[in-house]
Amino acid sequence: MKSFYIILFAMLSVISAKSQIFEPIKWSYAAKITSNTTATIYIKATIDNGWHIYAQNLPEGGPTKTTISFKPSKEYTITGGTNAPKPISKYDDSFKMISNYFEKSVIFQQKVNIKKSNLFVKGTVSFMSCNAKRCLPEETVSFSIPVKS
Repeated sequence: MKSFYIILFAMLSVISAKSQIFEPIKWSYAAKITSNTTATIYIKATIDNGWHIYAQNLPEGGPTKTTISFKPSKEYTITGGTNAPKPISKYDDSFKMISNYFEKSVIFQQKVNIKKSNLFVKGTVSFMSCNAKRCLPEETVSFSIPVKS
C-alpha cells in the first residue's frame, strides 16, 4: 500500500510540473504570395503584458537576440534580411546596457523567391523573453509555413 502512495505522489508531481510551464510568447505564421515568383512570410510574436523579446540586432555581451533561421530548400530562396518594425530602445538594468526589444506584439517579415506553388517554408525562431523580474532561458521554436496560391 505504501508503494501505491509513492507512485501516486510521483505521478501528481509530474502532472503539476507540466502544468507550470510558462509561455509568455505565442508565435503565429502566415504567407502572402506577392507575384508568380515571390512571397512574403510573416512571423508574429504575441507577447504577454509585462514581457518582451529582444530585437535581432543587439550589441555583444547583452541579452540573447531574436534569430530567425530558414531551412535551405530547392523550392524557395530567401531574399535579403528579415525586416521588423523599429524596436523600443531603453537602458536595461538587468544587462547594464541599452537594449532593443518588443512588447505586446511584433511581426517579422521575410521576402522569399518561390520556385513552385503550394510549398512550405521551414525554419526556427530563437529568442529570449524577459519581464521586470526575470528572464526565461533561450527558447527555439520550429515553423513550417504553407505558401499556397
